[in-house]
Amino acid sequence: MILFFWSCSALKTNDTQSITIYMIGDSTMANKKNPNSNPEHGWGQVLPNFFTENVIIKNHAVNGRSSKSFRDLKHWKAVLDSLQKGDYVFIQFGHNDSKDTDPKRYTNPQTSYRYNLMRYVEETRAKGAIPVLFSSIARRKFNAEGVLLDSHGNYTLITRLVAQEMDVPFIDLQYTTEQLEETYGVEASKKLHLHFKKGENEYFPDGIEDNTHLSKLGANEVATLAVKELSKKVPALKDYSKLNE
Repeated sequence: MILFFWSCSALKTNDTQSITIYMIGDSTMANKKNPNSNPEHGWGQVLPNFFTENVIIKNHAVNGRSSKSFRDLKHWKAVLDSLQKGDYVFIQFGHNDSKDTDPKRYTNPQTSYRYNLMRYVEETRAKGAIPVLFSSIARRKFNAEGVLLDSHGNYTLITRLVAQEMDVPFIDLQYTTEQLEETYGVEASKKLHLHFKKGENEYFPDGIEDNTHLSKLGANEVATLAVKELSKKVPALKDYSKLNE
C-alpha cells in the first residue's frame, strides 16, 4: 500500500489576491517629475506606500486636466483599453473643470461635468471594473479672519449626487482636507503646499506661493485621509491597507 502525505502548507492558498488601481485626475493626484529634488508631490504619487505589495497602482492623472480634456486628449482611452474585470478606477476631477476662460477644459457642473462623470462610471463598469468617485482636495484659501473658504462651487456637490444616483463609492476629500487645513491653521498649513521664499529651495530658486498643489508632507497627509476613507467606503480594500496593520 502506498501512502501519500500532504503538507499543510501545500494545501494553503493566498487569500489576498493582487488588485490593480487606476487613477485618473489632475495635478493634485499626478506623479511629479524629479521626485528626489522636486518638493511637489501628488497624493496619488505617494499612495503606493499606504498599500501592501498586493496592490498595483497605475497613476494616469495628468497636470491641468479636467473631466473633459482628460478624455479629449486620449488619456482615458489608454486606461479604458487596459481595464480588466475587478480593477478599480479612482476618479477625481473638478479643479480644472472650473476654468471658465478655457473652453478646452471648462465644464458646467450641472450638465457636462455631471455627464462626464457618469460616462467614466458607465464605461468603467462595462469593463467589469469598479469606479470610485473622489471630490477635489481643498485649496488653502483663508480669508483675513482665518476662515477657510470653498473654492470648488458645485463640483463637489455634483460628484456626490452622481455617486448617489449611480451607487458609486464616494470619498469626500474636500471635506477631510478642509479639516486638515483647519487643523494645521493659517500659517502651519503652508507646509502642506508649496511656500518657499526666493533662494530657499533649489527647485524653485525664485520662490513660490502655491496653495493648490501639495508638498510631500501634504501628499502623505491627503493619501492617509484617502486610505482611511476607502477602508470605510470600499471594505474590500481594507485588507490591503497598511494603516490597518
